[in-house]
Amino acid sequence: MLLEATNLNTYYGESHALQDMSLNVEDGEVVALLGRNGMGKSTTMKTIMGLLKPRSGKVIFDGRDITGLRPHKVARAGIGYVPEERRIFPNLSVLDNLMMGVKGGKVDTSNANIWTIEKIFERFPFMRDRTNQKGALLSGGEQQMLTIGRTLMGNPRLLMVDEPTEGLSPVMVKEVRDVLAAICKSGISILLVEHNLKVAMSLADRVYLMGKAHLGFTGTLKELDANPEMRAKYLEI
Repeated sequence: MLLEATNLNTYYGESHALQDMSLNVEDGEVVALLGRNGMGKSTTMKTIMGLLKPRSGKVIFDGRDITGLRPHKVARAGIGYVPEERRIFPNLSVLDNLMMGVKGGKVDTSNANIWTIEKIFERFPFMRDRTNQKGALLSGGEQQMLTIGRTLMGNPRLLMVDEPTEGLSPVMVKEVRDVLAAICKSGISILLVEHNLKVAMSLADRVYLMGKAHLGFTGTLKELDANPEMRAKYLEI
């Protein structure tokens, strides 16, 4: 098991934002974490990433206990995080934004799946032509691609992506979906929070459905299809 989060309890002040939340992700797997707004999906990712510290529970990554580690240490352990807000560096160039994702230490350049600047440019051709352009001048979809590219430059084993298609045009939604599919094929596991069910279902091997602060359902797409009451309870408005 690549990632195993068990019985996480996270608070915002006195608000119990995650209640015994558990999930896991295997090598090479895409797992979708779905639910209505405000259920705790982003909180789950932030807790795994070390942006929030759980009061109890454990996060095990690649056999190592990373519970409560600071975000840069979680990143060095092999987890990449693409936040909902994107958080590019608007006054830095495209190239400088990408280089901010590089982590210290040696990279196994003999591995054909390693993400380099050249490989990023192959995947995102517009970046090659706009390396010196400031991030603030990119469109919303291009900024999303830049955030994903920057995270890939750290060569994570697990990519956590929070609402990657939110606010994007249909053309860019498809592009982001195709990029995520290609990333998974390269060997990187993905934990995906996504409001666009069509995108999520086209990518996911398994799904978790969240109720308010807790896990409501877990299973394969086939198992979810066989439980329309679960879909109605946790996804439909």
